[in-house]
Amino acid sequence: MDKTKIAKQFISAIPHSRALGMELTDISDGYARIEMPYSESLVGDPETGVIHGGAVSALMDTCCGAAAMSHPSNPAGTATIDLRIDYMRPATPGQTIATEAHCYHITRSVAFVRATATDDDKENPVATATGAFTVER
Repeated sequence: MDKTKIAKQFISAIPHSRALGMELTDISDGYARIEMPYSESLVGDPETGVIHGGAVSALMDTCCGAAAMSHPSNPAGTATIDLRIDYMRPATPGQTIATEAHCYHITRSVAFVRATATDDDKENPVATATGAFTVER
């Protein structure tokens, strides 16, 4: 079973992910990276051009789920149990937002994931997240 192929199919099958322009750019055991290019259709504040926080939330949730799915101890799909997102700053208008997620611990029924979202300023995160995801047997 090729988890990379499955994860890419999973993400491309979610209409919301497609609508937001999400692209899985890297995946390995317990790790995923997804990019979301800047789009005027995602702007939450027309005066500043800043991407809506809901689009960033969706990006982080999807990336965390992909990291949980790709963990060697997770034999199947996943669903979000809990996700906490801390917004550090607005993403810079015009820049792609990328999220990297790591599944750092997994039990028989729960995968624990951490993620960071950045734009071109990699040293100054847009947001961080911690979450718990189901492990399906």
